[in-house]
Amino acid sequence: MSEQDANFMQLALAQAKQAFLAGEVPVGAVVVKDGQVIASAHNAPLGQNDPTAHAEINVLRLAAQSIGNYRLEDCTLYVTLEPCAMCSGAAMHARLARVVYGATEPKTGAAGSVLNLFDNPQLNHQTQVTGGVMAVECVQVLQSFFEMRRAQKKTEKSANNIQPY
Repeated sequence: MSEQDANFMQLALAQAKQAFLAGEVPVGAVVVKDGQVIASAHNAPLGQNDPTAHAEINVLRLAAQSIGNYRLEDCTLYVTLEPCAMCSGAAMHARLARVVYGATEPKTGAAGSVLNLFDNPQLNHQTQVTGGVMAVECVQVLQSFFEMRRAQKKTEKSANNIQPY
């Protein structure tokens, strides 16, 4: 892991923590071009009532607006969780040079865990993928969120089962 990758992943983690505070699954992302962050975002499907409002989609939209082009050539996407099929497809359509992710996603990961959309030589664009950057820190944020969620549900269930005298 390069120092530069770790630094940018730290920024993606800060976005994930914002999602956590908003009650969203804590995934954060940044897009970098020429060593500069051009966009940052986090998961927001609940807040936006939008199933496509994953961190990656949100940040790709902002990055494209930032540079005035939907092609994000020579850009790198840093994301705290391995992208799903939708987000991997969007990354390829944006012509990203690299995707760097933290935690693997064994249920829906499309950058090597469940399938690898990036590893298809028939596609007209090839994106370099680096996984596992700051994976421990990325997993910790997700685990903390889901532990909190389970505790909340347990508390709610207990409160609903209280019998009046």
